[in-house]
Amino acid sequence: MQRESHAIIIGGSLAGLLACKVLAKHFDRVSIVERDFFSEQPAPRPGIPQSRHLHILLNRGKIILEELFPGLENELVAAGAPRLNPKSIGWFSPAGWAPQFSPDLNDLIMFSRDLLDLQIRRRLAENTNVHFLEGGTVTGLLTNASRAEVAGVSVRFRDRHNPANIHAENLYADLVVDASGKVSKTPQWLKSLGYEPPQETAINAFVGYASRIYEGSGKLSDTAPVFVSTAPPFRTRGGAIFPIEGHRWLVGFAGGDRDYPPADEAGFLEFARSLPTPTIYDAIKEAEAITPVYSYRGTENRWRHYESLARYPENLIIIGHAVCAFNPVYGQGMTVAALDAQMLDKCLQKQRKRYPEGELTGLARQFQQKLAKLHTIPWTFAISQDSRYRGSTGAKPNLGTRLIIEYMELVLKALVDDAKVCQAFLEVLHMIESPAVLFHPSIAVKAIGQLVTGSQKAELR
Repeated sequence: MQRESHAIIIGGSLAGLLACKVLAKHFDRVSIVERDFFSEQPAPRPGIPQSRHLHILLNRGKIILEELFPGLENELVAAGAPRLNPKSIGWFSPAGWAPQFSPDLNDLIMFSRDLLDLQIRRRLAENTNVHFLEGGTVTGLLTNASRAEVAGVSVRFRDRHNPANIHAENLYADLVVDASGKVSKTPQWLKSLGYEPPQETAINAFVGYASRIYEGSGKLSDTAPVFVSTAPPFRTRGGAIFPIEGHRWLVGFAGGDRDYPPADEAGFLEFARSLPTPTIYDAIKEAEAITPVYSYRGTENRWRHYESLARYPENLIIIGHAVCAFNPVYGQGMTVAALDAQMLDKCLQKQRKRYPEGELTGLARQFQQKLAKLHTIPWTFAISQDSRYRGSTGAKPNLGTRLIIEYMELVLKALVDDAKVCQAFLEVLHMIESPAVLFHPSIAVKAIGQLVTGSQKAELR
């Protein structure tokens, strides 16, 4: 009789949940070890401190989630998530208001992060081979005698009803996936096993958030969604106002270079007033807030380079923010988590063709290397913006990245007056098209033309 195959996921983050959906196709049993206890209703939990803030699922991410969970979009809408036509969203770009036109993009679905996670957990629970092990803190990796292969994890479980009741347990598996986010302990665990921990690249623009939810009544019921971009190094402040489920509006502000939005009501409103457009301030100055102001400042970009390790154990995969975390202000996180899951599926399919009997040799290293290539574009996008803040610390962009930064600034100026440039930029932003489209001659001539336009404007002044 063939032994049951088992995969363990550390962390019930979105990256972990999406990985679970993929692994359930390839393994007889999948266990998600999560240190929190899940709620039966949409609710924040300690493991996702940023869940109280705005989350936008880009078009590419929405397509992948619908492929993984057919009908998910309709379920979110049925739960109250508003469906938005991109044309209805006002965008105050770094160069001013973007043109109002009908971009060739699918509708956006707006929701709280808590609602999305709940809907996905419910869908996963329909799989009889998926098991949620709540209240479990992974304390280390188990290996074979030579420490060349990861064989499972050691876990400390606490009781939901009696937290003081704690017991330790070893869980064995064929594959371990670390989806525990930025707090991942894998670097320390590898070091304790005799491996070199990965080198890290970090860039911190010291961006902070402040968000709160308002009742969607009165003037807010007629408000259009608005996104106000920061424009470093000269404009460090930005904000957004979007509807979410429950006829509510989520308002969030961001400030870079430590220009953090305040968490008190008066300061929150004054920050809104200070933005380059009064749109958000006018919408909320008399609106009814139904939550306190919540702050979040863990926005640094951090890449742990597992793909470059000379020695790497078999049967260990690291995904999501545990390997590469981006400043969430750019809205890439959920879509990149979906892309990670898609890549994992492709690698497992290829592995099964090579080893039909289920052998996993070589899978982990191959996956980390492919994942690094996948992360290059969103990473470059995030750091190219964050590096423009005067107080940004960490690795400095190389010449190629600096040239991209300067070129993208020209593209942003061009899109204000040209709908086709704006269309191309939004398709790249939503990860529908490769950034290469922004270098097409039809776009480049308009972007580079901004150098001439800018010189002419300077002469007139």
